[in-house]
Amino acid sequence: MSILVLNLGSTSFKFELFDERSLESLEKGEFEMPADSAGKDAVKQEEVDKTFREMLRKIGDVSLIKAVGHRIVHGGDKYLATTLIDTQEIFELENLNSLAPLHNPYNLAGIKASNKYIPDTPDYAVFDTTFFVNLPEFAKVYPIPYEYYTEKNIHKFGFHGISHKYAAEQAAKKLKMPLDKVNLLTVHLGGGASVTAIAKGSPIDTSMGLTPLEGLMMMTRSGDVGEGVMLEIFKDVLAQETDPQKAIEKLRLVLNNESGIKGICDHDNYLDLLKAVDYGDSRSQLALDMFIHRIRKYIGAYMLTLGEVHALVFTGKIGAGKAVTRKKICDKIKLLANVEKIVVKPHEELAIASEIKNLL
Repeated sequence: MSILVLNLGSTSFKFELFDERSLESLEKGEFEMPADSAGKDAVKQEEVDKTFREMLRKIGDVSLIKAVGHRIVHGGDKYLATTLIDTQEIFELENLNSLAPLHNPYNLAGIKASNKYIPDTPDYAVFDTTFFVNLPEFAKVYPIPYEYYTEKNIHKFGFHGISHKYAAEQAAKKLKMPLDKVNLLTVHLGGGASVTAIAKGSPIDTSMGLTPLEGLMMMTRSGDVGEGVMLEIFKDVLAQETDPQKAIEKLRLVLNNESGIKGICDHDNYLDLLKAVDYGDSRSQLALDMFIHRIRKYIGAYMLTLGEVHALVFTGKIGAGKAVTRKKICDKIKLLANVEKIVVKPHEELAIASEIKNLL
């Protein structure tokens, strides 16, 4: 029997099939997902269904699939562990779409396709937020009226948890130390980016917050900007769109889809950015400098938070990619001179399959 893992995003449909017992990879692939004509990354269920059918044809005998695991980015306060998903759960999770607009709608589209084409196979959701469920309150609670935390559930959730947890586990193995004895800074750099401080195997702070928008500068997401900046952008949006709900959606679009590296130099592909820097493009150089600078700031802050750091761990497509990025980040931080640097190739699909195996 096998475990099928789906990892859907706004631009890609990744899958991997694992042997249930050994977790050996049996089949894997990635399909490009087209954005809508308006460029707003609206989910088209028919496109996901079409890709899902193409994947099934590639797999062949689907009768041996014992379970399907799905990466879900935002689990909110209700979903604190890997969960068997039914129709009601899909409805509940759809209420979180606005908090992770670049991810959750696509994640759920994969579950809907699975329900449609292999309905007798159970679907399990593995959440990016689970790793951060026990964040200490000093990192979790925002300095706003406390009632927003207790009554509105507004607090830091943290994301990329599947990746940070896997990177920490692999780093502990490389260090030949028990996970519950190791202090790590894990740096996930990809289309989305985040840094996590891990003390004795458990996260004590992370750069992403209520939504995946907070924290580092990313490919199309702003990361941290002052609330005053957001209000100024919102005032500008309101001058063009008087309907409050539409104005909120426009603000969300600007900050999630039109900001970050893309907002500075119009590149939404990191390799294209590096090429443009090599060609001497000043705006691309600015974007890269900003990206590196903000990563360094978080690393420095979290080093002081941890006190002792056994390793700086890079993962994600960019983090585990070209060494030039890691070199730029580390070169000027003298505090890192005696800290081991570890690169962990990302494999979220394997981490998800392992979670499902433990449940089965």
